[in-house]
Amino acid sequence: MHSELDQLLKTGPFHVALRAAIQARGLALHRIQHRLAERGIQVGVTSLSYWQQGNRRPARPESMRAVTALEQVLDLPRDALTRLLRETASAERPAARPYRSLVDAADALQQLLAELRWPADGGVHTVLHVERVRIGARRELASRHSEQVVRAHRDGIDRYVAIHYGDAGCDVSGVRLRAGENCRPGSVRRHGPTGLVAAELLFDRRLRVGDTHMFSYTFEDGTAGPCGEYVRGFSFGGGQYVLQAGFDADALPVGCRSFARTAPGARPTQVRELDLSAPHRAVHLAHQDVKPGLLGISWDWA
Repeated sequence: MHSELDQLLKTGPFHVALRAAIQARGLALHRIQHRLAERGIQVGVTSLSYWQQGNRRPARPESMRAVTALEQVLDLPRDALTRLLRETASAERPAARPYRSLVDAADALQQLLAELRWPADGGVHTVLHVERVRIGARRELASRHSEQVVRAHRDGIDRYVAIHYGDAGCDVSGVRLRAGENCRPGSVRRHGPTGLVAAELLFDRRLRVGDTHMFSYTFEDGTAGPCGEYVRGFSFGGGQYVLQAGFDADALPVGCRSFARTAPGARPTQVRELDLSAPHRAVHLAHQDVKPGLLGISWDWA
């Protein structure tokens, strides 16, 4: 048993190693709670249970002090459990690049995010994003609807900032945000010269590291001229993304294609022709393991 525990302390994950250590020492959770209390550390039996089952992960300063004390109570090498926590936290935050590198109006976007006091990395990354773009009868971007699942890589996150980048001629005063399931609208900031809108979606709960949250929202636009492509930027990698572009029956394109870009204005790569479905008048792309960068669909008008 001890050789198995020694291996788990090297490889993790944290909750499995903790559970194995508790079993190896033969201590009930209430006894562990009592021994922690003798060291001036107050932790509930429920929290200890959550930690060893992987339902919660200690991250707050007082929780980290408790983990250090647990190493003593369970007669483990110093830093054995806290090291696993640090490695898990690092693994949970996927590869990233600054979001400002994904838009050509980076300075304006930075200004809007600063006004909303949004942290540089947002505190969450996308696990799944299904987006539906609707192109209207005037060939304009009429609306886009998102259903999104995010995972927190920082404690205390209780909102998400959604960004809308209108086409040439967009009147940002006419762009409307509709909050859907599991969120409500917060503050909105607009930048007329670039067509940028940044809007808060409030969760009404605070996420801890590793928690996920599912929500939906819609931007209604229709204020700009003809639209020839829709592009989504990803500062974090690792999630799944599905984009559907649907067209009005009176404004059908003559050709559609999906593509990827490393930066705004960069040469498209991974170009793939898409067949426009006659009954549904829509095309889509689907990516299983998104890399930081840009994904989109473009089309040609007759």
